[in-house]
Amino acid sequence: MRVLISGAGVAGPGLAYFLSKTGARVTIVEKASAPLPHGQNVDITGAAVKVVRKMGIFDEVKRYHTSERGTQFIDPNGQPFALFPVKENSITSLTSEFEILRGDMAKILWEASRSLPDVEYIFDTTIQQIVHNNDDSVKVELSNGTVQEYDMLVAADGQWSKLRKEVFATESVNVVDKNMYVVYFTVPKTKADNDWWNVYIGLQSRIITLRPDPHGTIRAMFTIMPRNETQKTAWQNAIRAGRQMQEELVRQEFANAGWESKRLLDVMSAAPDFYFHPMQQIKMDKWSQSRVICLGDTAFAPTPLTGMGTSLAILGGYMLAGELAKLQPDQHPKTAFDAYEKAFRPFVEQTQEVPSIFPGAVHPDVAWKRWLLQTALSTVAWAVSFPLFTRLIGGAKSAEEQDDNFKLPQYESLDQAL
Repeated sequence: MRVLISGAGVAGPGLAYFLSKTGARVTIVEKASAPLPHGQNVDITGAAVKVVRKMGIFDEVKRYHTSERGTQFIDPNGQPFALFPVKENSITSLTSEFEILRGDMAKILWEASRSLPDVEYIFDTTIQQIVHNNDDSVKVELSNGTVQEYDMLVAADGQWSKLRKEVFATESVNVVDKNMYVVYFTVPKTKADNDWWNVYIGLQSRIITLRPDPHGTIRAMFTIMPRNETQKTAWQNAIRAGRQMQEELVRQEFANAGWESKRLLDVMSAAPDFYFHPMQQIKMDKWSQSRVICLGDTAFAPTPLTGMGTSLAILGGYMLAGELAKLQPDQHPKTAFDAYEKAFRPFVEQTQEVPSIFPGAVHPDVAWKRWLLQTALSTVAWAVSFPLFTRLIGGAKSAEEQDDNFKLPQYESLDQAL
């Protein structure tokens, strides 16, 4: 089987690894000139950890652990008031046992897949257009001018996939807005920084966080929920603006936020990375069309609010490859696409369910709401410090064991190949 994948993030290289193991010939095109080294923290949990073990990259993932000790909330005076440390066999911290930077995870998957037979990466290249997508094949024109034909095409080029727009009708893709915007960038580490995920809850619906990484720097994040239409319009318009205008908006909104805001705003322009992102989910009526299928955030971006984007991408690649491996030589890929979607969609839709009070509940606009939130966090932190309470609420399990609501399918031919 000849497979073309658009996108060398997490979903694409993961799928390439599995497909190569089953004898497919895989080409991955990526618009960047090399795997991107940047990105913020991502989690790998539940059944996805088992898939990582099957791939033989578990130790490498652990090696790139961010070394984050846990999560602590910071009060207006800059002091921690609610601590949730990482504990063995416990999920009572917002920090995962398998905390890793997105760029590091993508690098691990790229290195694991590029060394396999019949896997080719072509950087600085995109799919210019799809010439046809029919029962016989899918033909594409690449940005380098060549025209190629494949048995199937995988759109794994991210939440705002141009490829998806070309194949799928606009009305078949539902964008669910969470009225929240996030800005990520990397800053130099100072002596005052520690190995915790530090979360400062500001007023006017603003949050500032700092997290350690394994590269000697600190990952900074600003989040905000607009409180009126004028503010919402400003943030919405900034999505398509350049970095300079986006930085100006961030400075305007966070100048008086408190805690580490001045430090971060002062070094923001020098950051090697800068990611300005609306918190929006992607929900598609159907993930495939003839010989084209969407994978990862392209198909079902759950938002970082769920902490499951990377895990879904890894699981999706494993299951899609498993269903494709079951095809007979004369069968259309659509048979595998439909089986994969039937098996995986219920879990994806369950994962995308975000409580209606979230993220608003953690973005207080006035002081009394912040006091209530801080009181609640302090109480919970105190309660989970007792092992008995942790066991009573079902939190005495490792991240790998948290897959009770999803039974990982077994694919005999793929597992044998792995």
